[in-house]
Amino acid sequence: MRRGAAAIAVLCVAGSVLLLAQPAAADSIRDREYWLADYGVTQAWGTTRGAGVTIAVIDTGVDGSHQDLAGAIVGGTDVSGVGSPNGQTPVGDDSGHGTMVASLLAGRGHGDGAGVIGVAPAASILAVSVGFGVGAVDSDDQIAQAVRWSVDNGADVINMSLTRNTLDWPQSWDDAFLYAMQNDVVVVAAAGNRGSGTTVVGAPATMPGVLTVAGVDQNRRASFDASSQGITISVAAPSEGLVGAGPGNTYFEWSGTSGATPIVAGLVALVRAAHPELDANNVINRVIRTANAVGTEVPSPIYGYGTIDARAAVSADVAAVTANPMGDLAEWIRVYRRAAVTPAPAPSSTPGTAPSPSSAPTPVPLDPPAVASPFGVLLPSVESLRDVGIPLLVVGAFGSLLAVGLARAVRELGRLRRK
Repeated sequence: MRRGAAAIAVLCVAGSVLLLAQPAAADSIRDREYWLADYGVTQAWGTTRGAGVTIAVIDTGVDGSHQDLAGAIVGGTDVSGVGSPNGQTPVGDDSGHGTMVASLLAGRGHGDGAGVIGVAPAASILAVSVGFGVGAVDSDDQIAQAVRWSVDNGADVINMSLTRNTLDWPQSWDDAFLYAMQNDVVVVAAAGNRGSGTTVVGAPATMPGVLTVAGVDQNRRASFDASSQGITISVAAPSEGLVGAGPGNTYFEWSGTSGATPIVAGLVALVRAAHPELDANNVINRVIRTANAVGTEVPSPIYGYGTIDARAAVSADVAAVTANPMGDLAEWIRVYRRAAVTPAPAPSSTPGTAPSPSSAPTPVPLDPPAVASPFGVLLPSVESLRDVGIPLLVVGAFGSLLAVGLARAVRELGRLRRK
């Protein structure tokens, strides 16, 4: 396993994945998609189904031959070196993951109301296959290349149902994700699953500017196993009782924020289709401002701004913003990477290429408080306390002892003179 391979992994579903039998009737699969009606998706379809929007699925690859994805894949690539050039050969141990994600995003269903239909069934998909822990390229660098390729090939939205399982991220991601944001692409990432060992959100969900998705159960309450928590969470969406398409015309019942994320990415596609005049910052703002708040703490580390409302996100009046409400990655880079010796090269804008990630030296991983609080007060790191605070304490203590000694000497000298 190459460097970085152990750090990054696809989100595992929280619990077992149940392979469902081939549907015999229209309602055996479609009627399981409770989120379409419960979260205003079917109502939003009265305005748009996402036509004209392209979503990159950076995952294990998407089986475009599935009956529910016919016509949905418009391009793709493989950055692992072990998949097919079009990104449609599933790779890795959890090879069905990307197909399930894509079906929740833009599945078309089949026949007379059968199969899985996605939140944005008229949107197009770019299949970008990544080898998590496998392949000739470092896993972290695969992600950076995948993001860049997606931007250069027309993605309006990038779905990332994956986590690095660390709060920090490699410097190559700085350039790649900033490249996406500077090119008006909305990046949607999963918060992670407690049931899979991710107790708090990990990168890319910790990165400023990313739309981070937490998970809720069928009762709209935070999912204990199928969602992690953290202050970078943007919104919450269904993560339990999900059903998705798998390779070879199969179907799976599953849970996890891996599934909640494409539901939100599909909503982003609906908003982009309904409001083509909006930039990425205002698309994100529309999604979070129309969410249904949960509790009095908004945003909260469990639900973010609340559970999504597709109908409102598409049709409500929302005040415009001039900045990304989920933070400024460029400013974060300026503050936290300022010690880097070699500046990163300017991102390439040549269509159809996958530029190499930055060759700048990778800095020491940041401490959790710094990474987890990209929008608030910047807290001192443990290293800074060790390098600055402890020496100051030592000097201060020595100075105090010296001052006490001098004071005693002065007092003693005074007594001798009076004698």
